Amino acid sequence: MAERRIARGFRSVAGERIWVADAAPSRAQRAARPPLLLLNGIGASTALVEPLLERPELDRVIAFDLPGIGASDPPSRMRRMRQFAALVAELLDALDIPRAHVLGVSWGGALAQQFAFQYPNRCARLVLAATSPGALPPSPRVMLRMSTPRRYTDARFFERVAGSIYGGDLRYDARAVAAVAQRMVAPTLRGYASQLYALAGWSSLLWLHRLRQPTLVMAGRDDPLVPLLNARILARRIPDARLEIFDCGHLFMLTRIQGVVRSLARFLG
Repeated sequence: MAERRIARGFRSVAGERIWVADAAPSRAQRAARPPLLLLNGIGASTALVEPLLERPELDRVIAFDLPGIGASDPPSRMRRMRQFAALVAELLDALDIPRAHVLGVSWGGALAQQFAFQYPNRCARLVLAATSPGALPPSPRVMLRMSTPRRYTDARFFERVAGSIYGGDLRYDARAVAAVAQRMVAPTLRGYASQLYALAGWSSLLWLHRLRQPTLVMAGRDDPLVPLLNARILARRIPDARLEIFDCGHLFMLTRIQGVVRSLARFLG
């Protein structure tokens, strides 16, 4: 397969300094079809999804750090989900990309839904992974542990709570926990708070039926953070959607990456 090249650097977007990672096998494939734009989970940086960027089976994949996350500067202002979707559109403008496939993971799945609804002509295909329409929240215990970025800043705390938050392999596999921990980059408090603020009160339930993009919904069978019922609701309410369930937890995008990449390659053609 062609050599994979990842270009990294800052972009000025909507008054923010955004860190972008742009991965593609060749210049020819960059122009051949819509790239895959990856929208990450709460507090998660591009470092966490580096294994996905490196996969040679995929064409062009673009990931970026939201304001206050990873290498990006702290946000200049707080945003609601609609405003984050506008930020994504401006990023595509800055990259000279008229249309993209959009993959949203966890919190990023909410943003992906919002973007597909708000900018339907700019979203070719939609992939929703380990995410929710704002329907069924996790247990209060899990919500409490997710309310702060402590798992990013305290390695021992992460090791203690990883299984109860993420489920799947992280319940019993210390090596899987360590592999994820190595890729964790602490967000700024303002950046993390801005994502919590955007999600508060957000729901797509009233307009999911209006999404027209072909949609792949991916979920982990043992996901304490986003219970499986959320994925079933998404697949049922979006007209052109299908559901694929992985025998793992919330982080199946990493722990089941071989199967995930095969599914993505088939779906994106």
